[in-house]
Amino acid sequence: MDAAPPKATSDRLLIAILLAIIPISQIPIDAYTPAIPDMITELGASSTLVQNTVSAYVLGMSIGLLPIGIIADARGRKPTLLVCLALLFVASIGCALTTDVYTLLALRFVQGLGGCATMVIVYAIAADRFRGTRLTSISGLLGASWGLAPVIAPAIGGLLVQYISWRGIFVLIAVSAIAAAAAIVFLLPETLAVEKRTPIDLREIGGVLASTLRRRIFIGLTLVFAVFAVAQLLFGVVAPLLYETQLGLTPGMYGLVALLIGAANLAGELSTAHFATRVSPRVLGFAALVSFSAGAIILSLSGVLVGPHFVWITVGGMLALAGCGALCPLAYGLTLGKFDRNLGLVGGLTSAICYLFVAVTMSAASALPDNSQAPLGFVYVGVAVVGVVLLALCLPGARALRRASGAAADLHAKA
Repeated sequence: MDAAPPKATSDRLLIAILLAIIPISQIPIDAYTPAIPDMITELGASSTLVQNTVSAYVLGMSIGLLPIGIIADARGRKPTLLVCLALLFVASIGCALTTDVYTLLALRFVQGLGGCATMVIVYAIAADRFRGTRLTSISGLLGASWGLAPVIAPAIGGLLVQYISWRGIFVLIAVSAIAAAAAIVFLLPETLAVEKRTPIDLREIGGVLASTLRRRIFIGLTLVFAVFAVAQLLFGVVAPLLYETQLGLTPGMYGLVALLIGAANLAGELSTAHFATRVSPRVLGFAALVSFSAGAIILSLSGVLVGPHFVWITVGGMLALAGCGALCPLAYGLTLGKFDRNLGLVGGLTSAICYLFVAVTMSAASALPDNSQAPLGFVYVGVAVVGVVLLALCLPGARALRRASGAAADLHAKA
């Protein structure tokens, strides 16, 4: 009887640490976006080049996720996190000091390599400790914390740009890396037991990757995660140019608007955390898709009929990002829940596919016209259509779930 409370306290502490660490992977994107117009002027670079510094960070993430997941499976979660945070710190200081956009592109790539660990390893730690619907619910909480970055970071970034400099944003990222490292050293337990570690064997890794990629449900859920992560990040890149250049808002004012839109994204993340153990994934997924689709339609029609307009961009963005906020952690939690070993590798593969997809599409999207919300809305309509197909294929209905449950019960009875 006395042993239960310490275990519960340990779980609560673990979750609290993970919730504090995971936004660090996203802060270098969201705190940074209000600075894009100022950086174009100060660095004397084109808008495409400066926007591609966001893509460089995401590309670094996508390339680093899989090897970091593999290393974390072999060496443990804690030491791998600390090394990556050191890399993030060094790259962030370099970004704060550079005066050349091409050097900034390279440093942002390195930043992405370090920052990605705070996402893939955090989810692997959660999967080490929790399973089933509990893991999906925890995934929603982690997604909500990750979603705090789009809520808070643009507001902070906008104030730093307006009253100090865009370079202060990178100092903030470096300080965050140090604080996270301190929490990991003193508070975070190692959750991967020695007997569950998998040595770095290229043949075995290749076998695991091949078997994972042959599972259609893995591919489908990963694509759900990828297309809605693209939609979420795309808004963060296009919105500053719409609000600041087209509507004349200051960086600080844009940061406050981003706070409002990010709150909608956070509400979506929290809805997954709350409803994951209460309704079926299919109901939760399609409800989120309805919200996203409504936002896509509002952005498209208002862009064509009215042009840049504060209310319609904001309302459309809030609905769309609320849908993204619910769908991304739902897909990620369901994906990890299909596996019980090599969770760092599987999580790294999922995230790597997602962010490679994000990096390629974000780079292409830098050429997207930014004089109206209509092009963004049209892209979102396409994402919604893809989402309908993927969710229909990946999320079983109630009848299929009952059949699966009955088959499992029969198998258990025979055993």
